[in-house]
Amino acid sequence: MFLIQNTLVSLDVLEKEFCCDLDICRGCCCIEGDAGAPLTAEEEAKIKEILPILLPEMTKEAKAVVEEQGIAYNDPSDERVTSIVNNKDCVFARTDHNGWCYCLIEKAYNAGKIDFKKPISCHLYPIRLTQVGEYIGLEYHRWDICHCARQKGKKLHLPLYQFLKEPLIRRFGEDWYNELELTATEWHKQCAQK
Repeated sequence: MFLIQNTLVSLDVLEKEFCCDLDICRGCCCIEGDAGAPLTAEEEAKIKEILPILLPEMTKEAKAVVEEQGIAYNDPSDERVTSIVNNKDCVFARTDHNGWCYCLIEKAYNAGKIDFKKPISCHLYPIRLTQVGEYIGLEYHRWDICHCARQKGKKLHLPLYQFLKEPLIRRFGEDWYNELELTATEWHKQCAQK
């Protein structure tokens, strides 16, 4: 672990190579799993605010879930997460006629309809944030469905922290990212000397 400002960054974040390969996975991380995407209280409030823009694009099943339980629920670890359909699909996920999964929140953002891109937990994936005492821990979450992303990352020699530069800056700021980059450079120099 590396201490960077108020965060503890796992070595995997600096060493693992990763690059989403949507041509292969087709965005299946939005429709696989057993819980929704973790949400902050601010994100939950923001999604409630933009819900009228999203509802017309949602599936009938997703609308029914939102009507019954709202946009979020507490998962087994008591964390607030987006509501899901059929115990796996995020209510804000849609699949197009080619089998590609996409996020309705991100689609609305890209169309200029809203000013919120998507939950930071989605944007940062496969990095997961956890509270470690007074620090925020950044851990790499390894999931079988991301095998193609690990292969593509290796082929491109693209470290995870570089692949996730935009969301890391969005969450922690430019100064924090520059410090992370410097830490990674120094770490790799030390490894090369051994």
